[in-house]
Amino acid sequence: MGGVTLIEQGLDLMLFGMGTVFIFLTVLVIVTVSMSAIIKRWLPDEEIDIPSSVKGHADVDDRIVSIIQVALAKHRCRRQ
Repeated sequence: MGGVTLIEQGLDLMLFGMGTVFIFLTVLVIVTVSMSAIIKRWLPDEEIDIPSSVKGHADVDDRIVSIIQVALAKHRCRRQ
């Protein structure tokens, strides 16, 4: 009985499947990083010029500012 057992067939199938997924994901990461590098090289980030009248202007209620600060503090505590 020199045939291939069911366990050997299962292991072969598992290794082939996992190898295929590993190769696909590796190629996907390489292509994504390459595309990102190409886009950054050809289309660099543009500086957005904000007028000084907008920078100093705060039309937000103090109550809203305090609510946002509390929400940010809770979010930062949850992440740590």
